[in-house]
Amino acid sequence: MRVTPNGPLLVRGAETIRDEEGVAHETTRPVVAVCACGKSGRKPWCDGTHKVVRRGRA
Repeated sequence: MRVTPNGPLLVRGAETIRDEEGVAHETTRPVVAVCACGKSGRKPWCDGTHKVVRRGRA
């Protein structure tokens, strides 16, 4: 896993990702971007919302 500055968590080699409720989401790519800002409309996946929403603001 790699944390990107002001961006998503990049996860390499995972078969599944569990969201905050514990639901498992299968991955289909060798590297997936997981939302770190909490604002994505596609959680747990990053949809780029972090680019328009600054951290700490709703």
